[in-house]
Amino acid sequence: MRTISVSEITDNIREMCIEANHFLTPDMKEALADARQGETSALGCRILEQLQDNLKIAGEDMIPICQDTGMAVIFMEVGQEVHFEGGSLEEAVQEGVRRGYVEGYLRKSVVKDPLIRENTKDNTPAVIHYQIVPGDQIRVTVAPKGFGSENMSRIFMLKPADGIDGVKEAVLTAVKDAGPNACPPMVVGVGIGGTFEKCALLAKQALTRPADVHSDIPYVAELEKELLEKINALGIGPGGLGGKYTALAVNINTYPTHIAGLPVAVNICCHVNRHTVRVL
Repeated sequence: MRTISVSEITDNIREMCIEANHFLTPDMKEALADARQGETSALGCRILEQLQDNLKIAGEDMIPICQDTGMAVIFMEVGQEVHFEGGSLEEAVQEGVRRGYVEGYLRKSVVKDPLIRENTKDNTPAVIHYQIVPGDQIRVTVAPKGFGSENMSRIFMLKPADGIDGVKEAVLTAVKDAGPNACPPMVVGVGIGGTFEKCALLAKQALTRPADVHSDIPYVAELEKELLEKINALGIGPGGLGGKYTALAVNINTYPTHIAGLPVAVNICCHVNRHTVRVL
């Protein structure tokens, strides 16, 4: 059994909220650079150059990559041999988000009630997903999600007879409907299987997989490649102004499902696809 103080969780979450909003992961930097080299549209090239300039300024001057610093989404993979001391884990995570957004001067975008719309003024509460796993470590992923792209996400409750062609059509429909609103070039997370809520979680988690890593299931990896080609053939392009690169990656997660269903979720993220990971 390994004992961890919840104050360590708070400190790390605070730092990760600030880090994710100022710096891209190496895979996303590389994906954007590759898109700039491969883009054939003159206007698309200009847009991609401006995005790279923005990233440089954000890192050097510690200015958020985007004015929408998102709602904090946190994945906690907790080893079953870990014992927490010093308070509530849930409160420690929320306190880390609070400190990160307040002390990091990040925009506070969370409202306490979805209809009354009163701002909480510290970007809490975060959305937290816990998973108990073997071992004595904690893997923490902080993924601030802006709502320009979040609002473009979709769930499709397909029939089993729709099959793989139905899945392809659903993903392409979601991307076409999103158009320029998701700040392309985008990353497309797809969840297939499970239930209504499980496929959405699968899609959200898929966004945190490196852009240059495909599924370890052969047919799913091929589907990711095919959908990326089809999405980029739509011509939406960087900034929605036309070009070769509408998406930088398509990441798909699957899960067993019921004999009567084929749930598909598409969670779209903008070109920055902010997230950071630490193992404690």
